[in-house]
Amino acid sequence: MKKYDAIVIGAGNGGLVAALRLANNGKKVLVLDKNIAPGGFSTSFMRGRFEFDASMNSLHEFGTKDNPGIVYKLFEDLNIIDKIKFVEIKDAYHVYSRNSKSDYIMPFGVESYIDKMEKYVPGSKNSLEIFFKISRECYEAITYLETNEEEISDEILAELYPNFIKFAILTLSKGLQLLRMPLKAQEILTANWSYFGSPSNTLSFVHFACMFYSYIAKGAQIPRKTSYEISLILAEAIEKKGGKVQYLSTVKEILFENNQVSGVKLVNGEEYYANYIICDISPHVVYGKMIPEKILPQDAIKLTNSRVLGSRGFSIYLGLNQSAEEIGLNDFNYFIYHTLNSNKEYENMNSIKNNNCTAVVVNNANPTCSPKGTCVMQLMTLFTGDCFDSAVSVENYFDLKEEIAENIINSFERTTGILIREYIEEIVIATPITFARYCGYPDGVIHGYKATGPDNLIPRIRNSVNENYIKGLRFCGSFGMYLSGCGSAYLSGNRAALDVLKEMEHEGENE
Repeated sequence: MKKYDAIVIGAGNGGLVAALRLANNGKKVLVLDKNIAPGGFSTSFMRGRFEFDASMNSLHEFGTKDNPGIVYKLFEDLNIIDKIKFVEIKDAYHVYSRNSKSDYIMPFGVESYIDKMEKYVPGSKNSLEIFFKISRECYEAITYLETNEEEISDEILAELYPNFIKFAILTLSKGLQLLRMPLKAQEILTANWSYFGSPSNTLSFVHFACMFYSYIAKGAQIPRKTSYEISLILAEAIEKKGGKVQYLSTVKEILFENNQVSGVKLVNGEEYYANYIICDISPHVVYGKMIPEKILPQDAIKLTNSRVLGSRGFSIYLGLNQSAEEIGLNDFNYFIYHTLNSNKEYENMNSIKNNNCTAVVVNNANPTCSPKGTCVMQLMTLFTGDCFDSAVSVENYFDLKEEIAENIINSFERTTGILIREYIEEIVIATPITFARYCGYPDGVIHGYKATGPDNLIPRIRNSVNENYIKGLRFCGSFGMYLSGCGSAYLSGNRAALDVLKEMEHEGENE
């Protein structure tokens, strides 16, 4: 009963999809998670009469039945698409610049987006049209890479997607400059850079272009019953296919036999066995705590040490006792910055007093997510480096997190002119320590490893096959090759499972 074809460590988005893909292919799979419920960050919690979604602001790469994105097609292939109810978001985002006292509301739909930008920035239309044309090609190239079973050569890619190859080596800043896009249009276009955790001078042009094209062309959705609904549906589907999802099960170490994975040992001493393990947790944790040093390849250590931990998360969850309409919260997605220069704002994130934030008003997409006459709101800021670690102590933890939350709420009110403080009925504050404790991510990072230079999307995809340092061991989730984000985590879990299935098949042929 303790022998499986594969074991998945971590029931996050990537781990659950990996397990379901394996189970759908007739494999006996076990999912182990230290928490009491599935989902990792994609979960929800109750405070008073409000239910808060812990992480998913919106699901990109999804689309609709008539205009499906790659995640929609994945869910369809996994036979869960009809079990999830989604609601669409009205507008793409509303961005504010404090210093210039300006703000811009941007819509979904490529043509609508270009027309709106032309009103804000006359003369930007041509460069935007070229940008979206190239972005679509990049999106189709990544989809081709993701869905094609065979190894694709650079020559084939260059023939099919020449702009993809041309822009693959460029940063977002360099790519937009090459298109001669007006600076103001660049800044409005890249307003959601904080969702990537990297500014435009280090973020890959192709990475941003793919995600942004999917977001604008296909819209964005949120699950009607929070992201936890998807996690539960995935977990239930795994068990219906004969898999097992086991909670309150913390893995202490990965077991080996003849330098190949053979199973896992839990903190309570229980052991489970499999020749394949997929980890939906950080390589820092796996290599640093779960694998004997004598077995760990030096190349794995070098690669992990060379990577930069991404942004640390700080979230404020608010249950407000008035409706969004009554308060004046008319948008779903707000970005609050000092300036619209992503590179300067990223530098500001190295201070706990930067007060930049993104804000999401869930009721503006899903009016029934809270009791009538109320609304749910989340504000999040990001920290880089060790600015939070160096400021926090056992003695000041609670005072410090309340001070940061107070400053962020003040900043939102001053910038937008929308008063929310007097309507707060419930407030929950999650710091990097909260995220580190719940999911075990080092330093409370929520963006996995930082996307930068040789560690951007395309290098990760092209080099992923060379990073399988230990036979039978794979990674997925925010630290996987598709980088952070809910959609990326789902895709990385699917890719990890497909790689394992292929390896199983080859092993069977050689027996």
